[in-house]
Amino acid sequence: MDIKLMDRIKGGLYGLAVGDALGGTTEFMSTREIEAKYGYLTEIIGGGVWSLKPGEVTDDTMMTLCVAEGILENPDDPVEAIGRYFVEWYQSRPKDIGNIIRHVFEKYEGDWIEAAFIAHMDLGQSGGNGSLMRCLPAALAYKDTVAMERVTVIQSRMTHYDPRCSEACIMYNRMAHRLLQGESLRAAILAEVAGSEYEGIIEAHPDCPPSGFVVHTFRWVLHILLHASDFAGVVQQAANLGGDSDTIGAIAGGLAGIHYGYEGIPVRYAEEILIKEKLDRIILQLYALRNEL
Repeated sequence: MDIKLMDRIKGGLYGLAVGDALGGTTEFMSTREIEAKYGYLTEIIGGGVWSLKPGEVTDDTMMTLCVAEGILENPDDPVEAIGRYFVEWYQSRPKDIGNIIRHVFEKYEGDWIEAAFIAHMDLGQSGGNGSLMRCLPAALAYKDTVAMERVTVIQSRMTHYDPRCSEACIMYNRMAHRLLQGESLRAAILAEVAGSEYEGIIEAHPDCPPSGFVVHTFRWVLHILLHASDFAGVVQQAANLGGDSDTIGAIAGGLAGIHYGYEGIPVRYAEEILIKEKLDRIILQLYALRNEL
């Protein structure tokens, strides 16, 4: 077994779940409200708008696992399987589900791309962060970048018609691919944002709210990743932003987890996650699949 690769894959999925669970406490709050209630949130305590149990994750992690299980079931053409896992999750009546994704599920009649287009037209936009939050399994599963990018795009288009969503997913998973090969976090980010609308984020503080709009979300994710000094700093900064803090935490935590490895995630965070058994099973399967393909 390649211990280093396993540590990075495990770090990626646990990092995402930890960012989600920590940020779930402060979702929709303002920085002022967070400071008044928690000071500076550093622990996974649950609560928040969804009345989470400590260590409970939200749609960010659960939809990520749907993508992972769909890929594991049919790596060559995972759309049907991913969609089936999406529907099973939706039918479990989750606490937290984004407006765009909920609308797509309500319109789905056998064709995900069609449902995504209808939702886009009905809502007047589909530029949310809901496909970016769940795309990481494609980078973890496929060594081949062509296969990785193809699955990254198609899982995004299943619910998000706006091309900015699939563009952000591609950029994110290319960063993850570089990190899995041992590149530094800063180098991986700078290489992939060059020439894009995110290039200016390197030096500038984001001039946007930490909202669910994919461009805003990704700006904050990249800013945090470039300026935090360790894994805990990444997820804590995300949680204390408020706004769409669980999703920003999950997305940033995924890349930070690959970079710092599972060993770089504080034990108290990893141990708090309630779905550890499911995570561990999927991590082993993703590692095995990556070595087969």
